[in-house]
Amino acid sequence: MPELPQKGETIFRGIPVSAGVCRGKILVLGNSHASIPHHDVATAQVPDEIARLEKALLLTRQQILDVQRKVNAEYAFHVVAEKYASSLAAIEDDYLRERATDMRDVTTRILNNLSGRHEEVDLKKLKEACIIIAYDLTPSTTAQLDRKTALGFATEVGGRTSHTAIMARSLRIPAVVGLKGVSNELASGQYALLDGFNGVVIINPTDQTLFEYGQIIRKQVTLEEKLRDVQAKPAVTLDGHRITLSANIEQAADTEEVRACGAEGVGLFRTEFLFINRETLPTEEEQFQAYHQVATALKPQPVVIRTLDLGGDKFLSHLQVPTEMNPFLGWRAIRYCLQEKTVFRSQLRAILRASTAGNVKMMYPMISGLDELNQANAFLDACKLELRAEKQPFDDGLEIGAMIEIPSAVLVADSLARHLKFFSLGTNDLIQYTLAVDRMNEKVAHLYEPTHPAILRLIKNTVDAAKKAGLWVGVCGEMAGDPVLTALLLGIGVDELSAAPPLVPSVKFLIRRLKMNEARQLAEFALNSESASEIMARCQSFAREIAPSLFEGKI
Repeated sequence: MPELPQKGETIFRGIPVSAGVCRGKILVLGNSHASIPHHDVATAQVPDEIARLEKALLLTRQQILDVQRKVNAEYAFHVVAEKYASSLAAIEDDYLRERATDMRDVTTRILNNLSGRHEEVDLKKLKEACIIIAYDLTPSTTAQLDRKTALGFATEVGGRTSHTAIMARSLRIPAVVGLKGVSNELASGQYALLDGFNGVVIINPTDQTLFEYGQIIRKQVTLEEKLRDVQAKPAVTLDGHRITLSANIEQAADTEEVRACGAEGVGLFRTEFLFINRETLPTEEEQFQAYHQVATALKPQPVVIRTLDLGGDKFLSHLQVPTEMNPFLGWRAIRYCLQEKTVFRSQLRAILRASTAGNVKMMYPMISGLDELNQANAFLDACKLELRAEKQPFDDGLEIGAMIEIPSAVLVADSLARHLKFFSLGTNDLIQYTLAVDRMNEKVAHLYEPTHPAILRLIKNTVDAAKKAGLWVGVCGEMAGDPVLTALLLGIGVDELSAAPPLVPSVKFLIRRLKMNEARQLAEFALNSESASEIMARCQSFAREIAPSLFEGKI
C-alpha cells in the first residue's frame, strides 16, 4: 500500500460490534455496487445468454422470461435480484434490512461469475497486515478474513445483529460498523487505530493517542493472560459457592471450543443449525451421530440439547413456510414440532439414542403452558415405546427441561415444574415478549432493557417456582454472557449460566471475584428498585469494583 502524507488526527465514531484495539495501515475496498453492463442482445444470442445464467444459478427460464428477450443475462439477473433486495432494505426492521446484505452478497457473486469478473482484492491472500475499511463486508467475505493479516475492520453500514458482526466476534477481530461515509473519506495506506470497545476509528493518531491506547492494549494483554489462567479453574465464588458455567453451541465441531474456554459442558445445543442451509432434512441417523459425538466428546460433563427452534428468524430453505405477519409470534419452535410430527419424531428418537452416553439432557423451546408440555412429553413417551420395541437402548432417566422465554410460562411455572427436571431461561425472547420490544429495530432498541424491573421479577418468580419443586435453573440467553449481570443473576438464585464460548472466561473471572452475600444484596436492591437504568448502573459499578481489569478498555 502507498505511503500517504500525514495530516492531523481525525476521529470517526460508529457502533462497536467486536471488542479489541488494533493499529496499522488501512485498506479501503471499492464500493460493492459495481456497474452492471446493459446492452441490447440480438435474438440469435438469447439462448447463449440463458445458458450462462442457468449455469451460474440454475434459475428457471420463467423467472427471467419477461426481460431476457430485451437485455443480456447480467442485467436481467441484476434487475430481478435488486428488486427483492431493495424491498428488504426498505423495511423498518434492522434484522430484515440486514438480510438484504446477505442477498446482495449472493447476487454479486453470481454476477461476477456471469461477467468473468474477480473480486478487487482477495482477502485470503493479503500480503500485508491491515485494517479493512469498506462500505460493507458480506458474511462470505468476512469468513475469508485471516486474523494474521486482517487486524480489524470498519464499515459504513451494519449493526450488532448482522451476520458480519456476529462473525467478527466469533473470529475475535476488532470491528466497528455504522461509520457512514467513511470509505469515501479515506484512502488505502493511511495509518489508523481502530477501537472495537468504543466504536472509534482514529486516522493519523497523535503520539499521545497512541500512548493512551498502548496502555489499554497492555492491560488487555494482561487481562487475556488472567483469563487463560482461570479457564482450567472451577467457577467458584470467594465464599465457596460452586456455579455451573456452560457453553452454547451450534454444531458438533464446536466441542473443542467448549473445552478450550473452560466451560463445564453445554447448556444449550441449538439443534436447528443441523437443519438449515441444506436441501433435505437431516436423517435420524445424522442427528444421532451429531448429538452422540458431542456427548461422548464432553463426557462426563452435561450436554443440554434443545429440540428444534425453527421459525422467527430461522427457516428451512427447502420447505415452503407460509409468510407470517409476525413470525416471532407465529408458527415456531415447539408449535412447529407438535404439528410436524415426522420431523419431531426423528429428532426425539435421535436424542434418546444419544442419551446412552449418560450425560445428555433435553429441553423444549417456547413452552407457553402445560398443554404444550404434556403433548410434547406424550410424544416423547411414544418414541420411547418404539425404541423399546426395536430393542434400541436409551437412558430412561433422561432429564427433561423447558425453556422459560414466554411470560405465560413464568406465570404457570409451578405447574410446569411438576412435569420437568429443570428450567432454562431464554432471556432474549423473555425480554422481547414481555416488553413488546423488537431489539433489532433501532427505533425501539433503547427500550430493550435486561434490568427492567418486570424482567427481574419474572426471573425471580421462575427461580422460586423451581426451588420449591426441587428443580435447578439455568440462563442461556445473552444475559448469561454479560459479566455486568453475572452477580445479579446469581443473587436472584440462578444455578447455571451458559454463554457463547468466547464469553465464558470473562464470566468465570468475575464469578471467582465475588461473594454470594454481595450478589444477594445486589439482587435485593434490584428487586426493590423501580428504575431499570438505576439497576444497570449499580450492576456496572459493582462489576467494575470487583473486576476492574475486565472493563479497562471501555470509555
